[in-house]
Amino acid sequence: MHPYTIIQVSDSSDFSIYNLPYGVYSERGGERHICTALGDYVVDILALDALGKLAGTGIDGLQNSLISPTLNDFIALGPAAWAALRLRLIAILSNPANENAAWHNEVLRPMLGCEMHLPVKIPNYTDFYSSEYHATNVGAMFRPDNPLMPNWKHLPVAYHGRASSIVVSGHGVHRPSGQTLAAGEEKPSFGPSKMLDYELETAFIVGVPNAIGSPVAVDDAENHIFGMVLLNDWSARDIQAWEYQPLGPFLAKNFCSTISPWVVTMEALMPYRQPMPTHEPALLPYLQGGAHHHQYDICLEVDIEAVDGSDTTVCQTNQKYLYWTMAQQLAHHTATGCNMEVGDLLGSGTISGPTPDSLGCLLETTKRGKNPVMLSNGETRGFLQKGDTVVMRGYAERGGKRVGFGECRGTITG
Repeated sequence: MHPYTIIQVSDSSDFSIYNLPYGVYSERGGERHICTALGDYVVDILALDALGKLAGTGIDGLQNSLISPTLNDFIALGPAAWAALRLRLIAILSNPANENAAWHNEVLRPMLGCEMHLPVKIPNYTDFYSSEYHATNVGAMFRPDNPLMPNWKHLPVAYHGRASSIVVSGHGVHRPSGQTLAAGEEKPSFGPSKMLDYELETAFIVGVPNAIGSPVAVDDAENHIFGMVLLNDWSARDIQAWEYQPLGPFLAKNFCSTISPWVVTMEALMPYRQPMPTHEPALLPYLQGGAHHHQYDICLEVDIEAVDGSDTTVCQTNQKYLYWTMAQQLAHHTATGCNMEVGDLLGSGTISGPTPDSLGCLLETTKRGKNPVMLSNGETRGFLQKGDTVVMRGYAERGGKRVGFGECRGTITG
């Protein structure tokens, strides 16, 4: 049973009082407002401020930051501001005196009637390759005797992605065209991808920047992270197979990446930390996490909804299976003195687990299309078809306390 809140919240809701994620919403094409979520409702934080409910928080610059159509200005206020606003929101939304307050109609909006927008302006996007299960499974398709590259257990492998093509959940996904090399052919051809895939990931948003030339220490890295989202890093596997050597992914991944609209704060996720196992071989000192070396117990799921409305769960896995932590990813990214900006997005890479039902992309699940998955309507999928909708969900839960991400949804439009 969840503690008292001013509106009824189901025990199975992703958006309990323990969560209070941040997002940006609008109604009927109106202005975009910064908000949080409670149960089935959007809570308009700008409206709360206009009513004087946030007075006395001591957060310098709060009012100006709430006018922005993205979270960046608020995030830039820093960790003390994040904590202070969260405490005030908890106090307001769990106060019995506010249960039937006259201001409800000005602040609470049914979630189904709201349009959610990209929550942050993303200056830069980097995608990692942090699952040993995923890296081993994919590597085995090309190097059966030695699937992991020699560097894989020494550093978090990554590539720089395209920030401009990141979209929010619900945005359509077009099928990309590019060069591919068909089996048995010596020359490539150009055309639509025939091997369109999803990649189940989480991603974190940088909240505290670092100056150029100033690396972020691994034990300080989580203090630079504002929160997390779900990420679907759509991939064209046939384009990728032809282009990736020698510099890695390019057109196969630059056409679209989808994130969930709600940013779950690291404070809300703190109870779901768990220690990482010892890395073998031993890491270089700058990647050796101490007291802040954590992974997170976040349950993850992928469903494919076909055009006829049938729904099939094709993956159930967990972020705890990742080999590299967010702290290590950020420490490695900045080891050169690379400066991170507020709103930068860093993806985990595909999250796969140890069992056949815990593989985070169709490339793995179907063995590059050779063993198609059976959908609940009797159809099969080696890769995604026009009209397929991929829905990703994630949540953490312990002791009856649930913190979820909502949905990350995208439909193939061509």
